[in-house]
Amino acid sequence: MSAAKPSATIRYTAMRLLIFVGCFFVAGVAVHFGVLPSGVGGSNVVWVILLGLVLSAPLSYILLRKQRDEMSEQIITTVDRTKARLEANRTREDSVAR
Repeated sequence: MSAAKPSATIRYTAMRLLIFVGCFFVAGVAVHFGVLPSGVGGSNVVWVILLGLVLSAPLSYILLRKQRDEMSEQIITTVDRTKARLEANRTREDSVAR
């Protein structure tokens, strides 16, 4: 018996988080060494988080296309299976009521 395939949603989310953490680290280093401007006053951490988000969003969009498609297919399959089960239950209830 083979091991169950991990959820596509979990894989996508983990990879997205890793890309953000990498971008956060790069932004933090760039701000620390003056390559990018630092935040105003005590907002430096918030500024680095925002930079990490802005950098990671387009990277995730481009790099995780395959994982996003797999996640979408998995969600569609689950929704279709649930719809079929609900329809089967509804028709069973209709036949019992008659």
